[in-house]
Amino acid sequence: MGNTVALALAEHVSLIELAAPCEIFGVDRSPLTNSWYDFIICGSENARVGGWFRPDGYRSLDELVTAHTVIVPGSPNTPGKQPADLVEAVRAAHDAGARIVSVCAGAFVLAAAGLLDGRRATTHWLYADLLAARYPHVNVDPDVLYVDDGDILTSAGKLAGIDMCLHLVRLDYGAAVANDLARRLIMPPLRDGDQAQFITPLATQGIDHALAELLPWVKAHLDEPLTVVDLARRVNMSTRTLSRHFNAVTGKTPLQWLLTQRIQQAHELLETSSYSIEQIAAQTGMGTAATLRRHFSRAVGMPPDAYRRAFRAGQVPVKFRPVAQQESRGEALPQAS
Repeated sequence: MGNTVALALAEHVSLIELAAPCEIFGVDRSPLTNSWYDFIICGSENARVGGWFRPDGYRSLDELVTAHTVIVPGSPNTPGKQPADLVEAVRAAHDAGARIVSVCAGAFVLAAAGLLDGRRATTHWLYADLLAARYPHVNVDPDVLYVDDGDILTSAGKLAGIDMCLHLVRLDYGAAVANDLARRLIMPPLRDGDQAQFITPLATQGIDHALAELLPWVKAHLDEPLTVVDLARRVNMSTRTLSRHFNAVTGKTPLQWLLTQRIQQAHELLETSSYSIEQIAAQTGMGTAATLRRHFSRAVGMPPDAYRRAFRAGQVPVKFRPVAQQESRGEALPQAS
């Protein structure tokens, strides 16, 4: 099975939902790592892209069973009756051990195959109520970008699918490679799955949003015992106003966002450096090794020591769970266990 990624095409698949996996998994990334994915496209005879053209050289849906990862994009017709050949092929691939991934309304195909029963999943917020009504055994969460449930991953709208694809790269090749790829794509290096699908915009949101200078500064000073009060003072805001801006720009409280950055930096240091756990705790602002272990284990699903061993042995962690939600307070986060 190797590390083959197969894109499963149905009739009138959305162009951007086809293009994003092709760009991330189908382009040679040898400058980033020694190996990359083998990428194939499989489809039925009537597969069309955006209703405009038919891809050349794609393979039969029967070949999905040979893939390590199968990606099912959505289409305007996806919420309707699901193509039986696609549903059967996706189910067979999962039975053969493939990791199954849906983008946007592609979740309807997974649900029709019975792969989402008893699981938490997401789709575009426009289709969430329909998915929940049609498949009542699926725990539909309409408020997140993507859901990683181990061997099944689902994402919201088209751009959330790009976030999820980068998340897969992070799982398979590590944080450093995923971050480098994100920079090449001019993308944020990490938007965790529990971020809201849509965020109430501020008038200043965009390149010149109110946190445009603060966020890079915080990332450069993660080793310091920062508090919400410290951050508010730096931008001459009240803590209440700062929290409102953080929610509008990032979808998180200041401390939720800060913890995500610290864990992300710990990820990269564990993968790329020989620093001890104590040194990484200091560099990421966790304070002590015990605090780093506690927060990292809760976010990632394994302690930092075990994660480093698994990464160096070439073993993919089972799951990158989103950082636990924490309340916004004025104390430093985290500095003591």
